Amino acid sequence: MEVWQKFICFILILLCCSAVTEAAEYMKYKDPKVPIKARVEDLLRRMTLEEKIGQMSQIERLNATSNVLKNYFIGSVLSGGGSVPSPLATAETWVKAINKMQKAAVSTRLGIPIIYGIDAVHGHNNVYKATIFPHNVGLGATRDPNLVKRIGQATALEARATGIPYVFAPCVAVCRDPRWGRCYESYSEDTTIVKQMTEIIPGLQGDVPKDARKGVPYVAGGRNVAACAKHYVGDGGTHNGINENNTIIDFRGLLKIHMPPYYDAIVKGVSTIMVSYSSWNGVKMHANRFLVTHFLKNKLRFRGFVISDWQGIDRITSPPGSNYTYSIQASINAGVDMIMIPYNYPEFANDLTSLVKNKDIPISRINDAVRRILRVKFTMGLFEKPYADPSLAGQIGAQEHRKLAREAVRKSLVLLKNGKLSFKPVLPLPKKSSKILVAGTHADDLGYQCGGWTISWQGQSGNNITAGTTILNAIKSTVDPTTKIVFSKRPRAVDVKSGKYDYAIVVVGEPPYAETAGDNTNLTIPAPGPSIIRNVCKNVKCVVILISGRPLVVQPYIAMIDAFVAAWLPGTEGQGVADVLYGDYGFTGKLARTWFKSVDQLPMNIGDKNYDPLFPFGFGLTTKPRK
Repeated sequence: MEVWQKFICFILILLCCSAVTEAAEYMKYKDPKVPIKARVEDLLRRMTLEEKIGQMSQIERLNATSNVLKNYFIGSVLSGGGSVPSPLATAETWVKAINKMQKAAVSTRLGIPIIYGIDAVHGHNNVYKATIFPHNVGLGATRDPNLVKRIGQATALEARATGIPYVFAPCVAVCRDPRWGRCYESYSEDTTIVKQMTEIIPGLQGDVPKDARKGVPYVAGGRNVAACAKHYVGDGGTHNGINENNTIIDFRGLLKIHMPPYYDAIVKGVSTIMVSYSSWNGVKMHANRFLVTHFLKNKLRFRGFVISDWQGIDRITSPPGSNYTYSIQASINAGVDMIMIPYNYPEFANDLTSLVKNKDIPISRINDAVRRILRVKFTMGLFEKPYADPSLAGQIGAQEHRKLAREAVRKSLVLLKNGKLSFKPVLPLPKKSSKILVAGTHADDLGYQCGGWTISWQGQSGNNITAGTTILNAIKSTVDPTTKIVFSKRPRAVDVKSGKYDYAIVVVGEPPYAETAGDNTNLTIPAPGPSIIRNVCKNVKCVVILISGRPLVVQPYIAMIDAFVAAWLPGTEGQGVADVLYGDYGFTGKLARTWFKSVDQLPMNIGDKNYDPLFPFGFGLTTKPRK
């Protein structure tokens, strides 16, 4: 053979080897042109059991070192309430921390990115200087689904600014008893209003295309996030409003009251659904195969993934965690796909591996879980764009978002009394007066104004926790410069009487709380609120603004109050309160909750036979803007 012939043969062999190598390296699941279903199946068949179990694991940020993420093939990381990279962390700090985790995840054999989740229940509430919107109890009073959708869009942008593509929101609980510590996370006692407010889902995720299949998760792109409807199902109906307790209701009642918001969430393409800590007629929801698999997945054809609550599977047993292997088996066989572990991931991985190998959990159940998780990840575009978009950093606390929050505050305020005589209204107040008193524990406290789930899990008092405007500062910026303002947190009656005030604004209410810490059997205004109301309102014309996550007992004081406003938990933009008090805008809010006279009446909801409220569902006086 001539030299030139040998050379041609050598080139041909090289080309053949190159073609074979390229063919071997082509991975269908990495090709964005391939349909999502085919990508999911291609990736699933390549995965080991260990890698599949990793995808089903969600761990807390504190554990998410590069070695843990790589060695356990972790599929998801979360920030629990108040879990931040550093105090006062900037968007850039968040992005750097999350990108580091993502780099570890994509460096594994199959390069599957993590999905990072966080509670963003009234804005991006863990993040310093983020916009804090009114809690859902206030948004329900607006009766404005479009407003809620715009809040979803703003929240998505602020979450993405920190590199986070997944939020544990919205809460679509129908709170039937205000003694429940999570009642402020519910839009209403009325199922119809809660259904309407699921419009926040297309705000967070983007509008589902008209030709999309029902039940399939949808996320529009890098300016949107995956949402999570929670807590499935009946969390707002527990006995006596006790958190994580038992919802005693027949199936028909469950379908009528608590299930409908999930129908709407699924139609709107919600990506994930979180299971409730609570039980339905004695069966823990985390172990309820009928409701999770047969009804949610099979009947409603939900195709996203089902996630547990924080250590939710541990609480299947009493005491929690006393039989962890059983909890894993019961929850995953019930249909839970991703487990919010969040700490003991080695035990979870070992126990789940044994359960599968012993055929206590079928591999088909594991494959169903992983298939759903991958479907959401592919839908979100995480494989193509796993890292944060640094251009969004300026979205945190953006002025247009604060303007939106201010609008939400204005629309959420419910005017329950306006003058001791109907023909002599007190509101709107005059901007120009000689001297006014602003009093109360909540008038100048941004933390109280925002409530729980703000910077920390339980929330906290103080004006330095984040950026915003207190009600006192809002009043100062609204009244005429010649109006003298006196602020006293706890004024004495004698000082009020001798103060020669034109009028007083009293701002009192509940301290921040979250979950079980908020369960409350008496629902009285916490001290010193009642004494402040008495000291002020018995001695001068007064407007009382109540900051609370629910209606409270106000009947003992209502006669002495000239004007009474339910402001709920308005968030960082206190200027919205002053906008309406002083007539730049009118009061328009309507009660989305029944305002009871006494806790002895509870639970009492619209439509009940013995319905005798102080203020009925739907009540709310209106005022016109001052010209």
